[in-house]
Amino acid sequence: MPSEGTELDARARRLLRTLIAQYLVDGEPVGSRTLSRSSGLEVSPATIRNIMADLEDAGFVSSPHTSAGRIPTPRGLRLFVDSLIELKPLPREEMVFLQRQLPPQQTTTRDLLGNVSNLLSAMTHFAGVVSVPRQADFPLRHIDFVALPDERVLVILQFSDNHVQNRIVQLTKPLSPGQLEEAANYLNHQFAGFRIDDIRSFLLGELRAASSELNRLLSSTVELAAASFAPEGAADVLVTGQTNLMGYSELADIERLRDLFDAFQQKRDLLQLMEVCAKAPGVRLFIGEESGFSALDGCSVVTASYGAQGRVLGAVGVIGPTRMAYERVIPVVQATASLLSDALNRAATAS
Repeated sequence: MPSEGTELDARARRLLRTLIAQYLVDGEPVGSRTLSRSSGLEVSPATIRNIMADLEDAGFVSSPHTSAGRIPTPRGLRLFVDSLIELKPLPREEMVFLQRQLPPQQTTTRDLLGNVSNLLSAMTHFAGVVSVPRQADFPLRHIDFVALPDERVLVILQFSDNHVQNRIVQLTKPLSPGQLEEAANYLNHQFAGFRIDDIRSFLLGELRAASSELNRLLSSTVELAAASFAPEGAADVLVTGQTNLMGYSELADIERLRDLFDAFQQKRDLLQLMEVCAKAPGVRLFIGEESGFSALDGCSVVTASYGAQGRVLGAVGVIGPTRMAYERVIPVVQATASLLSDALNRAATAS
């Protein structure tokens, strides 16, 4: 936490930075002798031990029982990320690589998001996570109706991101092909380019007005129009590369892995976390228990929001051990979110 960092003098900050940098590389407790060699400070080993003891008392480092060295705590890692490292933009060659991995033409937004999840996992060797927005967040391009047996109608919704969604609506009375065509023509003329939530709100208002144009033109298809834009389920989240996490000793405990993989399977908590991240601009970072979900206590979560046409649609990120190269992972996540937003904006413009 930045405010806490101001309590440390220059020597303590330098030693803490050196300790964390070394720990992130090899994952082993760092001893005073190593710190003396690596920090560049001309102080005695006794002075270093005293400073380390102060840092431990302040909760920034801890001493594993099996070693005389120290490792950073989540609080120490938080201070390190917030004020002790300098984050730099992703190098140009890596930006070019990322751009090449996100083809400009995708069949659907979900295909593009699946590509992003795979890419984040491959770039970081952690689990890649991408929240998938509800389809209702994308403008409607076209609607068609197809009559089915038993007073049912197939509703075909085509969205601006090229996704096609089929819904089956059960009606209380049959409709003729002519009535279905009239309903489709009216809805396409009136609502192409609008989002489903906005269409539904307008329809509900119109249906309350007995003399509305909708009731006059579609007196026999009001039920169909209302049912076609019924609310859909919640958003989804894609997770790729979960098995990567099995290779990190910090997460090797069977019970911890079981809880973590259960969270990936159930998705409820993960989706809730990603929705929180999507609401905040820029990069979000949760270290250990900061996420609020016990299954992620041994992990760090790095996310960034993405969107299109000025509208936030979701978040992308990675889940890995708390011992991760933050100065590398954060720019990767940030750049990927930015490139995803660019791709979605291009798709929206093209449509």
